[in-house]
Amino acid sequence: MKSFITLLILAGIVAVSGCKKNPEPTPAAQTPVDTSQIANAAKVAATEAQGKIESAAAGEQTTCPVMVGRAIDKNLFVEYNGKKVYFCCKGCITEFNKDPEKYVKLLPQFQQ
Repeated sequence: MKSFITLLILAGIVAVSGCKKNPEPTPAAQTPVDTSQIANAAKVAATEAQGKIESAAAGEQTTCPVMVGRAIDKNLFVEYNGKKVYFCCKGCITEFNKDPEKYVKLLPQFQQ
């Protein structure tokens, strides 16, 4: 009889511990970002900005080559191959100096 009661208690504990009426909700997984859409948008923006740069008066730079499409500050520039390259901020000068050839192809003063 004693073993029967022990077995009954043990069965009750297992049944109660394994059964939850309302499990706690788990946080929803983050939706993955579609990087191809981001890349596409960046290409479109770069193409539009390049068109603005190219449509500027011959040899006159109006936008920052690093932050494509942003207006330049005529007080922020470096000389590269004998020509002034203007930027929108000091951080862009640092970025430009890392790889100038990456950016000069966007500049009208180097298209002549």
